[in-house]
Amino acid sequence: MTEKQDTLSIMPIQELKVLDVIDGYEVRPGFYTQNGATALSNSCVNFTVQSQGATSCELLLYNRGEEEPFAVIPFPERYRIGKVYSMIVFGLKIENFEYAYRLDGPYEPDKGLIFDKSHILLDPYAKAVAGQSVWGVTSNENGYRARVVRNNFDWEIEKQSVIPMEDLIIYELHIRGFTKDQSSGVTHKGTFSGLREKIPYLKELGINAVELMPIFEFDETRDMRMIEGRQLLDYWGYNTVGFFAPNTSYNSDREYNREGTELKEVIRDLKKNGIEVILDVVFNHTAEGNERGPYISFKGFDNNIYYMLTPNGSYFNFSGCGNTLNCNHPMVQQMILECLRYWVTDYRIDGFRFDLATILGRNEDGSPMNNPPLLKQLALDPILGNTKLIAEAWDAGGLYQVGTFPSWNRWAEWNGKYRDCLRSFLKGDLWAAPEAALRIAGSPDLYKSYGRGYDSSVNFITCHDGFPLYDLYSYNTKHNEANGWNNTDGTDDNRSWNCGVEGETDDPAINELRNRLVKNACAVLLCSRGTPMFLAGDEFGNTQFGNNNSYCQDNIISWLDWTLLDKNRDIFEFFQYMITFRKNHSVIRMDLEQSGTGYASISIHNGAPDLSETTTQTRTLGVLYAGYNRKEKKEDIVYICINAYWEPETIVLPYLPQYFSWNLMVNTGIPYGEKPFFEESQAPEITGEFIMKERSVAVFTGRSRR
Repeated sequence: MTEKQDTLSIMPIQELKVLDVIDGYEVRPGFYTQNGATALSNSCVNFTVQSQGATSCELLLYNRGEEEPFAVIPFPERYRIGKVYSMIVFGLKIENFEYAYRLDGPYEPDKGLIFDKSHILLDPYAKAVAGQSVWGVTSNENGYRARVVRNNFDWEIEKQSVIPMEDLIIYELHIRGFTKDQSSGVTHKGTFSGLREKIPYLKELGINAVELMPIFEFDETRDMRMIEGRQLLDYWGYNTVGFFAPNTSYNSDREYNREGTELKEVIRDLKKNGIEVILDVVFNHTAEGNERGPYISFKGFDNNIYYMLTPNGSYFNFSGCGNTLNCNHPMVQQMILECLRYWVTDYRIDGFRFDLATILGRNEDGSPMNNPPLLKQLALDPILGNTKLIAEAWDAGGLYQVGTFPSWNRWAEWNGKYRDCLRSFLKGDLWAAPEAALRIAGSPDLYKSYGRGYDSSVNFITCHDGFPLYDLYSYNTKHNEANGWNNTDGTDDNRSWNCGVEGETDDPAINELRNRLVKNACAVLLCSRGTPMFLAGDEFGNTQFGNNNSYCQDNIISWLDWTLLDKNRDIFEFFQYMITFRKNHSVIRMDLEQSGTGYASISIHNGAPDLSETTTQTRTLGVLYAGYNRKEKKEDIVYICINAYWEPETIVLPYLPQYFSWNLMVNTGIPYGEKPFFEESQAPEITGEFIMKERSVAVFTGRSRR
């Protein structure tokens, strides 16, 4: 499908009559329902903004990169309808200019009104942002400006494919860190194009969804500082400047008016290769900070509307970042909805992960709402109807809603309880066994009782926030000294274990144990009900050297070290195998028809048939999935058993009908250096007892002999 023109670009411009001339430009009232700046023709642009409290608004036009505007065009009072200013300006070539606004109005800080005409303001609906196009270089001293773009990208796709949530295997990555290191081997390091060059690798790995850490325009130079000779930046990008614009410093070439072409090329090619794209979005706060923060956009347009304010005009800080977006004000709801629709229609995005999503369910006074209108609107919006909605169901204000996040059977959640419990159990905390059984089985205690399915749970053990998988078994405590806060930042609740030595070691026994524990975590994650997600680099043992809060580290601490792919090829091959195994066994992902074996869809057998009681002393935790796969016309039976104990354990496999046998597919207890997995044709048949090595995982399939 080729999109050659957007809706307004085909308007009969010749029928629009010029009504006024201001600062040398012919103008007339514009299209009031079309927010932002829209090219109507090659020389005609519609500008629309809204403000509840402003008394006047000026449009500033700049030649690209110049400090002073070449034209200042006040919106005539008669061009305002209600609280909306709209104006068409003739004689503008979109390739040649940038624009911004100045607004005037009351200045009463105790009421949250802080209008100040001296500030240059970015359009809240800007589709492209100028002023920060080179990574790490500050060039916005005179304020951010926007560019007008035109949507003319050829997607070459006839139909939008939709992978069911339960079939997704999500791979979380940071655009810059994924390919920035020299070892990545790509030409365009640290950019959208760098990710595009790595698509063959992603296909080889087998994942079918990437979750991109923030790619909306952000300012990485905010709080830029030097610590021990190393420049620290706001590397992660959780400080949004513009919600509608892709981050220009992730482009390999400077783009001006092609509306994110490079990003669209990446998305298109990912989709062509069967990989969906999910964006990590930050609607809980902005880069404007608190009372000491800069005016960028929202403070100057309507500070008292865009932000949650206390009765004296100060900022609520449920985000931990200085301010909190007032998501349930109708005007902010409108902006968020239009933003998500824009990314779905113009960028073909498949889903969104909402950072600190409980903030989206807070009232304007900060209190939690029983029926948040924004969350309901997003859940039921027709354009977002096939879009994945994933909540990080907690915030910095202490509101924790894992399992109770308002869903309308549409919202999934990052299952933080899965992460915490499995981290504990897999390192030998046997007391966590009863909960671990629930988490592996899809957390029915959290979701089934509320009428939701297994696909409500996004299971993860690692993500960008915390230790990567290798460090989880190499460090007992965080080592964030390089962040410059005397190791006080980052969580202390890591539930990690260094296996006897803190950090790197030459001890072969410790390295073997660490290797096994990494594979254990992989096997359990990919054999759990729910949607699995893991952090880029976990599949080859990438390390952050013990840093569990690498938000500011634009260096090898955060970048992937691709030399480890060769060093730890066995880990990569294990991830590959487990991903394929999950895809081949739908019984792991969903309830199938009743199994002919008599087993329920999920049953617990902790080291012996029918030993379903799980206690705080359970050493070997076993979860069995069974069902009839009508499409493949066969029984699908998978049994995963975890020996979290520090000594070998003998288990007895669950009983099968006489025409079935158990076949060993995975055994992480196999001696180091041997492959811990088997292909179907080579999998050994196991009868009766099986000895599990200490701290190991085994996976079996029940196979018919007929």
